[in-house]
Amino acid sequence: MPDDASPTRPAYRRVLLKISGEALMGDQGFGLHPPTVERIAAEIKTVHDLGVEICLVIGGGNIFRGLQGSAQGMERTTADYMGMLATVMNALAMQSALESMGVFTRVISAITMNEVAEPYIRRRAIRHLEKKRVVIFAAGTGNPYFTTDTAATLRANEMDCEAIFKGTKVDGVYDKDPAKHDDAERYEEITYDEVLAKHLGVMDASAIALARENELPIIVFSLDEPGGFRGILAGQGTYTKVN
Repeated sequence: MPDDASPTRPAYRRVLLKISGEALMGDQGFGLHPPTVERIAAEIKTVHDLGVEICLVIGGGNIFRGLQGSAQGMERTTADYMGMLATVMNALAMQSALESMGVFTRVISAITMNEVAEPYIRRRAIRHLEKKRVVIFAAGTGNPYFTTDTAATLRANEMDCEAIFKGTKVDGVYDKDPAKHDDAERYEEITYDEVLAKHLGVMDASAIALARENELPIIVFSLDEPGGFRGILAGQGTYTKVN
């Protein structure tokens, strides 16, 4: 994290925040939990208020996960497209929450659906960021067999983001599942190669490899920690940096 970060001078100018779909369902087992969506939107607003340009990629696992559909006998390509549509629903929910707080947004979909989202055009998306709009990328890469982790890394590179922030339920990357092992140890910093070799599950292998090739750091932190997103941008808080 840059040494000159402070509460009033964030460490990064433009970032991409990757959120799992499961993060939006709160304590429910499925779907969207509006109070949770609003809480996360409020976290994003605090960072946006610092002047940071923000891209978002949200998974769709709270509604439908392509791999699970495929495992249950559904044709994989069809299942993946259904998962992409689930990410659009989550993107629209986040857009609604952010705009109710006065944050201007654009939902940009990799699958054309002009009535609800803009099509992905790189230069237009960058212009939205320059105008201080939060850009929410939906529908993954628009292709089956690619996860939203890979989509997040791809869009972060295309948008010239300085880091990917991966919001999870734990405050970093551990050597084993901290929910199951009391002796789990958190890494302060870890390399892309170590993440791949140790199968730590930060992101899928394609996403990690793409980040490594472009020297794009990944900051893993807890989205459940109030003020965590803003705190890390100010050089505070607990997180793991993958680089």
